[in-house]
Amino acid sequence: MRIVSVNVAQPILVQINGKDVLTGIDKKPVSERVWLGSLTLDGDDQADKKVHGGPDQAAYCYPFKHYAHWQQAFALGNLQNGAFGENFTVTEIDEESVHIGDVLQMGEAIVQVTKPRIPCFKLAHKIGDINIVKAFLQSGFSGFYLRVLTEGYVKADDPITIVKRDPQGISVRTALVLQKLDVSVLAESPIALLHKALAIESLTPELHESYTKRLAKFV
Repeated sequence: MRIVSVNVAQPILVQINGKDVLTGIDKKPVSERVWLGSLTLDGDDQADKKVHGGPDQAAYCYPFKHYAHWQQAFALGNLQNGAFGENFTVTEIDEESVHIGDVLQMGEAIVQVTKPRIPCFKLAHKIGDINIVKAFLQSGFSGFYLRVLTEGYVKADDPITIVKRDPQGISVRTALVLQKLDVSVLAESPIALLHKALAIESLTPELHESYTKRLAKFV
């Protein structure tokens, strides 16, 4: 498992539906090592701090293997790393193999997996197709956010190592289904999985609220 590229961007104003919108989604790879702090990478920032950024979304990972799917599904041609707004394009790790609460070492930094990404209209603008928002969500190819436990330098080709796995953890893919998708696709009881998820010590307040509400619908 390794970092394919480290991608950063400062927010810029773009026109979306005739309105000026500030966005930091247009990430570009950098060749030098970059400091990963508690809230973001040096040289990177989030635009709308109400829904992006913060300690539970300090950085975002996206598996490189998903690129081929989107290039084919939306006739996108070759995409540059960072095309989905990720800070880390990664390989040999994905939404099925990594779990909520997992602690990873990436370069010098120690991070914790917090939650899947829910796409917004800015992704549609970046890709140039409004249909990608629904397709991105339904695909389960969400990528995952990180909380920074120990700051440090990271760079392309740094290894990724699972340092600790939360015994209560559920995969990022399962976390996304429990949050937003049809739970009938799950092999296990959604009620049992929701109880398991709510017991995760590192669960974000957002997911805790979402899972509590969904569990109440089964009662």
